[in-house]
Amino acid sequence: MAEGYQVIARRWRPRQFDEIVGQDHIVRTLKNAILRNRIAHAYLFVGPRGTGKTSTARIFAKALNAEGGPSASPDDSTRTAQDIMAGNCMDVIEIDGASNNSVDQVRDLREDCQYAPSQCSFKIYIIDEVHMLSPAAFNALLKTLEEPPPHVKFIFATTEANKVLPTIVSRCQRFEFRPIPEDLICKRLGEIALSEKITVDSEALLAIARLANGGMRDAQSILDQMISFCGDNISEGDVMDVYGLASSATVRALAKALATGDYPAIMAAVESLTDEGRDLYRVLSDLAETARAALMDAISHNGTSSLLGRDMGTESILRMQEALHSGASLVQRGLSERVNFEIALFRAVEASRSRAIDELIRELSSIADELPETSAQKKTL
Repeated sequence: MAEGYQVIARRWRPRQFDEIVGQDHIVRTLKNAILRNRIAHAYLFVGPRGTGKTSTARIFAKALNAEGGPSASPDDSTRTAQDIMAGNCMDVIEIDGASNNSVDQVRDLREDCQYAPSQCSFKIYIIDEVHMLSPAAFNALLKTLEEPPPHVKFIFATTEANKVLPTIVSRCQRFEFRPIPEDLICKRLGEIALSEKITVDSEALLAIARLANGGMRDAQSILDQMISFCGDNISEGDVMDVYGLASSATVRALAKALATGDYPAIMAAVESLTDEGRDLYRVLSDLAETARAALMDAISHNGTSSLLGRDMGTESILRMQEALHSGASLVQRGLSERVNFEIALFRAVEASRSRAIDELIRELSSIADELPETSAQKKTL
């Protein structure tokens, strides 16, 4: 590795609001707040890892401290903007809530708030993983958070909003960062690959996006690893081999075998997946996602879908999906991953064929209503 190499996730970190992917609702709100001079004193960014919380906080801090006053499109060439994005600005203080969570450290922060910024318009505190603060630290922060000096702004980021005290949440403007859709992740990775002069199959990009689970940073880290593994050409098979994924064609074939009850095909698929060292938990997750697609198709086509190889109603598909979901947890914690995987598949087959007792009662009731009521009618029948 070359000295000073910087990973893709850092080199391609967003530097302007328009570069933030998949969070248009947040970008629009923050831009409007700047343009209309309605800037709050505290913000809470909530969402899964790798969805842009800290990057958005830095860009927002840069926008507030732009030369000439807050700007929705700050100039990146200024020294202040460069220092903020590099994390070197004295007036934009980034704090790790996990390692700075004591009440004494919060008291020091509260005292530091009283001093005016040295080089910027605002002194901004970005506290990552804020849910890790102790209850005493939260309470020490309450008064300052409610009535901070006019030159101070707080931006909190967390992946677990339920652990943040309600008294803190009520004093902040809350922004929900959503998992980034797979198509947007694929598009962004394609742009990165083109710039890096890397050839990546569209199927490989989709596989990486599936692995990332809505996190752009995770997707970029996976792409970085694949470049190290493959060089300048990355195919879907390479991603499958490195991360133990099953191909889309394999998942679709196995889903069809489940829907049609083709046990020999199921056993052959299990044998192949095990021999190839595939992640059986991920296979079950992909099967559940395939069943969900069929369920959505059935809902939009009068309750029936043929995407799984035969006509299936919403109830049958839903029962299959539930069996796959419950089987996934069994595979994770069971003693034998393969045996539990097979059990989950067989249960999914039987679940899709079973019928709910209330449906049977309705059918029997309708048949009973059509039967003759008197003995003469029965004799005639």
